[in-house]
Amino acid sequence: MKTINVALLAGGFTGEYEVSINSAKNIAASLDASKYKVYTILINRHNWVYEIDGKATDIDKNDFSLTLNGEKIKFDFAFITVHGTPGEDGKLQSYFDLVGIPYNTCDATTSAITMNKAYTKAIVNGIHGLHAAKSIQLHQRDEHDTATIASTLKFPLFIKPNNGGSSVGMSKVYNVGGLHEAIEKAFKEDSQILIEEFIKGREFSIGIARLNGKITVLPATEIISSKDFFDYEAKYTPGVSEEITPADLPAEKNHEIAEIVTQIYLRLNCRGMVRVDFILLEGTQEFYFIEVNTTPGQSANSLIPQQVRAAGMSVSDFYGTLIEGTM
Repeated sequence: MKTINVALLAGGFTGEYEVSINSAKNIAASLDASKYKVYTILINRHNWVYEIDGKATDIDKNDFSLTLNGEKIKFDFAFITVHGTPGEDGKLQSYFDLVGIPYNTCDATTSAITMNKAYTKAIVNGIHGLHAAKSIQLHQRDEHDTATIASTLKFPLFIKPNNGGSSVGMSKVYNVGGLHEAIEKAFKEDSQILIEEFIKGREFSIGIARLNGKITVLPATEIISSKDFFDYEAKYTPGVSEEITPADLPAEKNHEIAEIVTQIYLRLNCRGMVRVDFILLEGTQEFYFIEVNTTPGQSANSLIPQQVRAAGMSVSDFYGTLIEGTM
């Protein structure tokens, strides 16, 4: 059997660079070395490089190839684990479509849409059983009247970059006095921001993937944070949050959630693995949509690997199935 050359793309242009590097390390360690030859390609604003023995070699972007010791290496597959731009917003996907190399994520259109939280909410609106927090979208070039925002939405509010991830630039505010600073903080990360009403309830995250031609919903994870909300520190600092996989939910609620996230996956024309974050509203247990993540974290303790193991699968087989299903 021919070994498959896999280009594992990591890094990116955002504050999630290190998160991406950790994801790539786990994917590289998990892929079956007898089937896949993995080359980790580091991406930044200046170059794309493959590093080995302390030496960095540039990728030829004309055909996405690598020349080592006079030998030209062509890649059979691109495994994108770049969080944020350019790996999560459709830019790398468009490039790989042009050069004809299959990849693991949603296509360029879906990646671009789901990167924009406001657009995503508009598209999934109307799915049976799905609710969304009331929100306002702001553009940096527009005037921002905090009094109007305060009169339109109920506090507390979440202020977040519209095209960001890992809760970078996100704030929770309790009154109009905190709005201006939170808006400025979010605009440092993006030219569009989203202001949403706080939904009180239990927070969950659930993976979904097409495996062997079948849409498979993974067991949900409940996230219990010791902080006021699940921010960057809570996500990546050991001990700050508790993650329970599989979540303690009754069978009928798990079935309802699986139906909703399957419809989200289909309506957004998703491919590969994605993660849907949501809240079950306190009291009614209604499903409130937060966002879709099309390149979810893949470090050893990230949510998707946890859920794969809870489903009784090996992470190695899961990644291999994603690759071979796309090729």
